[in-house]
Amino acid sequence: MAKSKGAGKSLVRATLAIHEPPLGTSTTPGGLIETFTFEFNPAQLSISRRAQWKVTPTAAVRDGSKPEFMGPDPREMTVEIFLDTSDEPTENTVLKKVETLFSCCETTDLSIDADQPSPPWVVFEWGSFSTARFTSYVASVDAAYTLFSTTGVPIRATCQMRLHEIPSKAKWQNPTSGALTARRVHRVVAGDTLQSLAWRQYGDATVWRAIAEANGIDDPSRVRSGTELILPAAEEVRR
Repeated sequence: MAKSKGAGKSLVRATLAIHEPPLGTSTTPGGLIETFTFEFNPAQLSISRRAQWKVTPTAAVRDGSKPEFMGPDPREMTVEIFLDTSDEPTENTVLKKVETLFSCCETTDLSIDADQPSPPWVVFEWGSFSTARFTSYVASVDAAYTLFSTTGVPIRATCQMRLHEIPSKAKWQNPTSGALTARRVHRVVAGDTLQSLAWRQYGDATVWRAIAEANGIDDPSRVRSGTELILPAAEEVRR
């Protein structure tokens, strides 16, 4: 049956956090646009990395010259996303979710207004599976519609998404363990301020600007209830 494809239903869902691109030279994602939750966890993730080497041909040396290491390329990940609403064939959920993935290849309005046009930056997460967690941009999305309702609405699709890592000075790693540091997402409730969040998260209300920068907030007094904010890891906050 269709529902058995992939990892099926799981208590821990993989997610793709879609963010505004940062402004200026920052390598921290901007404000959260949307969180794409996987209906079915991936059955397979493909992660690759390449090293750049330079070889200069030398006519006088029969066996060639010694290659020179130029550095590693960022990581790349390919993930398959399975969408299925065949149990509710009147819904157009599949089409909307595919359009959400396609939008990751389009420039955001805020980046255009800031004269720094860029598509969103994304972060793939799956519980504690930190091996695949890195900030990236979407290089491509391929969608194959495989089942339609009687009215022609797609009710099943398989999408292939390629993510390219965006190098960052902050590797989100614990220097003693090598593990990725844990960024939290907090949903704002009545009474929350950036200062109070900074105090609860870091024990220092004066570092609220780190939260503002991570979320692309210009006016800290206008953070509405229900807004989802990224709380940077303590290792990323400058005191």
